[in-house]
Amino acid sequence: MNAKSVPIRLRVCYSGYRIDIHSGYVIDANKWDKESQRVTLGSKNCYKQTSGEINRGLANMVSKVEEVLTRFELENHRTPTPKEFKPLFYASIGRNIAEEKEEARQQPPCFFEVFDRFTSEMGVTNNWTKATYTKFASIRHHLMNFRPELSLDGFSKSDFAAFVSYLQKEEGQLNTTVAKNVGFVRWFLRWASANGYYSGAAHLQYRPRFKGLDCKEVIFLTWDELQHFLNFKFPPNKPSLPPVRDVFCFCCFTGLRYSDVARLKVSDIKRDAVPPYISIVTKKTTDRLHIELNSYSLAILDKYKGIRLPNNRALPVLSNVKMNEHLHEAAEIAGINEPVSVVSYSGSERKEVVVPKYAVLTTHCGRRTFIVNALRLGIPASVIMEWTGHSDYKAMKPYIKIVDAAKAENMARFDNFGKTDKNG
Repeated sequence: MNAKSVPIRLRVCYSGYRIDIHSGYVIDANKWDKESQRVTLGSKNCYKQTSGEINRGLANMVSKVEEVLTRFELENHRTPTPKEFKPLFYASIGRNIAEEKEEARQQPPCFFEVFDRFTSEMGVTNNWTKATYTKFASIRHHLMNFRPELSLDGFSKSDFAAFVSYLQKEEGQLNTTVAKNVGFVRWFLRWASANGYYSGAAHLQYRPRFKGLDCKEVIFLTWDELQHFLNFKFPPNKPSLPPVRDVFCFCCFTGLRYSDVARLKVSDIKRDAVPPYISIVTKKTTDRLHIELNSYSLAILDKYKGIRLPNNRALPVLSNVKMNEHLHEAAEIAGINEPVSVVSYSGSERKEVVVPKYAVLTTHCGRRTFIVNALRLGIPASVIMEWTGHSDYKAMKPYIKIVDAAKAENMARFDNFGKTDKNG
C-alpha cells in the first residue's frame, strides 16, 4: 500500500454514542476534500478505485446508517447501543462483522486514536486534574490542525520539526510555550513506543534548542511594595478590591498557590498551636504542607474570622480569572507601577515590551513574592522549600539569582561609604 494512503472511516454520533466504522476504502491524504468530506474528483487510490466509486460507496453507507437507526427506533422505541448497531449496519451493507473485526484488528490505530488512549491511561494513572486534561486536549487540537492525517508509525524527526514550526508561525506561540508542548508530545511518543504503537525514534532524535527560555521576568512585590499594598485604603466605591488584595497578600506571606488558598478551610487553620500553622494537602502535587503563620498572615485571617463563607472557606476567594482582573485594578489604584521589561522569543525573533508592574501582576506572583522576600531575609532555601513544597533546587534558581543580584547592588554601597560630596 502507498505509504501516503490512509483508511477512510465513518464516525457515527447519536444519543451520546460515538462509533467508528471502517469503510473498507483508502485514499492518499492529499486527495481528500476536508470540506465536502469526500475524495476529490478525478482521483484514484492505490487499488485503482476511482473517486466516483469511493464516494458512491461512502454515500451509500451514510444512507444505511440513517436507515438502520430509523428502523431500530421504530421497532424498539429507543436508540440502539453500539453493540446492537454494528451487526445491523454491517448486515445492511452485506459485510460480515467477523470479517470487519479481523480487518480492524489488522489495521493499526491512527495517531489520534493512540493519543486518546495515552491521555486516558495517563490521566487515570497520574490522577490528572481537569487543567491537565484541558492542556492535552489543546495539544491534540494543534496536532489535528497541523496535519489531520498524521501517521503515528511514520512520525519522524522532520514531522516533529514541522510541527514546531507550525506552532511558532501559525499559532504564534512563544518559545516557552512551544518547549512545553514539545515535552508533552515527546512524552506521548515515549509511551506509544513503550506500548508497541510506535517504532520510530523522533522522541530521541529531535532535540531543539529554543532561545529565551530563561529570560522570563520573575514578577514579585518588594517588601516596601508589599507593605504599601497591604495597608492601602481603597475608595469606598471599590468594595470588591480589598478582599482580593487580602487574598493576594496572604499568598505573599505564606507561599500558597492560588489553587490552595481557594480551597483553604477554617478547619485547616490550627490557631491554638504554638506557633499557629495551616496544614493542607496541595492540589497540584498532593503533598501535605505544614506552614507556620506569621503575624501578617494571621491578621489577614482574623479579618474574616467572624464571616461565614461558602463551604467553610477561610478567605473570600474569587475565580482565578476574576482575581487577576481585580488584582490588576487594585494594584493600579495603589500605584504599583514600577516599569517592568518583559522579554520573549518566538523562534529567533526577540520581543521586548515595557509595562507597569500592575499590568502583569497575577495571583501566582504572591507565591513568588513570598519566596524572594524570604530569601532576602536570609531564610535558607531548604526551609523555604518545606513551606512551598518545591522538591528540588532547580525551581528556586530564578529567585536565588534575584537575591544574589540585590546582594551585589548593596555591596557596591561600601564603595562610597564615608565619602562626602566635595561641593556639599
